[in-house]
Amino acid sequence: MRTRLRNSYPTVGAPASTSRKKPRSPSALCNPFDTLPDDIVLCILVKLASAADSPADFAAALSTSKRFNDLGLNSIVLSQASAEAFAVKAVNWSPSAKRFLQRCSDAGNADASYTLGMIQFYCFHEWRRGAALMARAAIRSHAPALYSLAVIQFNGSGSSKNVKDLIGGVTLCARAAFLGHIDALRELGHCLKDGYGIGKNAVEGQRFLLVANAREISAICPTPLISESGFTLPPPKSHPANRFLVDWYANQAPVEPYRICSYGGCGRPETRMHEFRRCSVCGVMNYCSRGCQARDWSKGHNQNCRPMVRFPVINAGGR
Repeated sequence: MRTRLRNSYPTVGAPASTSRKKPRSPSALCNPFDTLPDDIVLCILVKLASAADSPADFAAALSTSKRFNDLGLNSIVLSQASAEAFAVKAVNWSPSAKRFLQRCSDAGNADASYTLGMIQFYCFHEWRRGAALMARAAIRSHAPALYSLAVIQFNGSGSSKNVKDLIGGVTLCARAAFLGHIDALRELGHCLKDGYGIGKNAVEGQRFLLVANAREISAICPTPLISESGFTLPPPKSHPANRFLVDWYANQAPVEPYRICSYGGCGRPETRMHEFRRCSVCGVMNYCSRGCQARDWSKGHNQNCRPMVRFPVINAGGR
């Protein structure tokens, strides 16, 4: 008995090194997050996903623990993920990236539906599938999806020019403008001024254009810098879907003679010949919409645009 007690407990005044440490239980070695209720973990992941600035931020949160990885793929989290959380680059496009975007779209994420729809429509020429995904986002009042569908209706993208739906394009534009989409406001203003798909009302159209300019200035830079040429505004950040299109066609040119929208932040290609409009002054730049033309004009085309030289037509008979 004495020997057992002497071996079980250290004697008074004995060196600490002679005492035996008890092994830590498995419960003491577990991750503290594993003890939190699922509801709290889901709330944390929803906040992280909705505020993520890049896919790496979201992936880092999921790699914290196996439990975070499992709950991070919950439909509640995926439905609230920000557009930047799945802003895949064109060079990293893969079937797994497509499946992840599709999973987010099925969970109800409008940005995921819009992004995947734009990729399917303009990169892989899956017109029906891409338009259906954008329509799924538009039903959830996603302003960029509404405006993109309006551009498709105005241009007759994915079909012939005989199937243009100007009234449908104006209707979609009006809905996106009501939600505050700047390009939709500008497009609707031009439609009213020109009577394009809607009754002509120059005064109301000019008002829409002024509202679009004012919102653009306040959204991009509340206190714009003033230079000799006037206001200088930093370029707006494009949606991840447009950045994907720009990167995609930077490494893979569209089939000739189709052209890409001349505004560098758009990336939309033509789906048939002569689908986009040319600049009426220089005849060099091509734009998918009035919104892109206005953005490119303020970005620098106003300084480079020169009237094209027009040669007189000479009659072959000398008359």
